[in-house]
Amino acid sequence: MAVRLLWAGRLRVQCLLSSTAAWESKGWPLLFSTAIQRTAGEDCRSEDPPDELGPSLAERALRIKAVKLEKEVQDLTVRYQRAVADCENIRRRTQRCVEDAKIFGIQSFCKDLVEVADILEKTTECISEESEPGDQKLTLEKVFRGLLLLEAKLKSVFAKHGLEKLTPIGDKYDPHQHELICHVPAGVGVQPGTVALVRQDGYKLHGRTIRLARVEVAVESQRRL
Repeated sequence: MAVRLLWAGRLRVQCLLSSTAAWESKGWPLLFSTAIQRTAGEDCRSEDPPDELGPSLAERALRIKAVKLEKEVQDLTVRYQRAVADCENIRRRTQRCVEDAKIFGIQSFCKDLVEVADILEKTTECISEESEPGDQKLTLEKVFRGLLLLEAKLKSVFAKHGLEKLTPIGDKYDPHQHELICHVPAGVGVQPGTVALVRQDGYKLHGRTIRLARVEVAVESQRRL
């Protein structure tokens, strides 16, 4: 029984193989495969989006980006113009302040000097009004008192504004503060290389020398043999 069933199955397989070979010899499988390929291609084409949709979205995105960039450029341009205007205003203001400082920098000093001029004027008026032609002693006393008052006022004005008088007698010679006029032999108690005599006083303004003191410097005297 089993042998019969096995024989029958073998016959069926052979029949199927022979029929398949006959179909291939007639070209039926080729037509079938071509149809399948065409159907698959049409299905793929139907699933792909149309080509016209892509460029339109890209153009829209570029337009939006261009609008944003244009707004940013306008904003930066306005900021740049404001910054340039502010810098120009600051430059003009600074220049005006510098010019005012040059002109009115000594305003306080001049105001104090006016008081010195007032003292000198009052002293002169007092001498001319009260003095008698024959009383020279009284006139000289008034002049002396006026000069003392004037000198005291000048010293206070100088000290107030940082103006210092140089008195370098006995100091070592310094070319940054002293102007050498001549050399003199060193006397008793005077060391060579120091200032022996001041011909004209020097002045410093806040520690900076504004006028050199004209001095004579002592040098060691040469001994005669």
